[in-house]
Amino acid sequence: MKASRIAAAAAVAGSAVVVLSSPAFAHVSVQPEGAAVKGGYAVVDFKVPNERDDASTTKLEVTFPTDHPLASVMPEPISGWTVKVTKSKLAKPAEMHGETITEAVTKVTWTATGKGVEPGYFQKFPVSVGMLPTDTDQLVFKALQTYSDNEVVRWIEVQKDGAEEPENPAPTLQLTTAAASGATAEDASEKTENTAADTTSTAASSDTTARVLGVVGIAVGAAGVAYGVLAGRRRTTV
Repeated sequence: MKASRIAAAAAVAGSAVVVLSSPAFAHVSVQPEGAAVKGGYAVVDFKVPNERDDASTTKLEVTFPTDHPLASVMPEPISGWTVKVTKSKLAKPAEMHGETITEAVTKVTWTATGKGVEPGYFQKFPVSVGMLPTDTDQLVFKALQTYSDNEVVRWIEVQKDGAEEPENPAPTLQLTTAAASGATAEDASEKTENTAADTTSTAASSDTTARVLGVVGIAVGAAGVAYGVLAGRRRTTV
């Protein structure tokens, strides 16, 4: 009886965990392919899972931030989807890497030409973006997910520091510094120089070894010739 009660409690707890955690997997999110380094370019994927079991996702609208505008936004073509890039004039021109930006991409819209993202599946929407800002640690992209029954889920709530995750969080891209993303150019250069030095050292060592072997071979050959001459003289004397 005690064992059955424990098993039942465990099953209920497991079900609760699944129920509580399942919405987290249904969020529209954004992640870089590799690292999103401040001041650089990156390919980011907007991941759209289908949280419904009776309808397909047929449209995705992603609003790009205007407080940190991106001069370059290029979506990757996806089979079964059309894409529209919307540019707008900025309320206030922005200085980016020595250039004045007066307009930027403010929205990218994907529309399914077929079944879209069916129940039980997800779709990635890759976009090349840059240059990434250097004066912030994250970019917030508000998104609208439309289903085949015309329901629209608004992923627009911004996560606040210290607060619980909102019910419909906006996709947020975390930015990193060059040092945090891996080896620097100087490290790569030093590694290349060390590799070249090792190669030169190895080549020099091999050359020295070859010369020593050559001298030894000559000495052995000379000894053999001398031995042959002496042996011939002995036979002649006998």
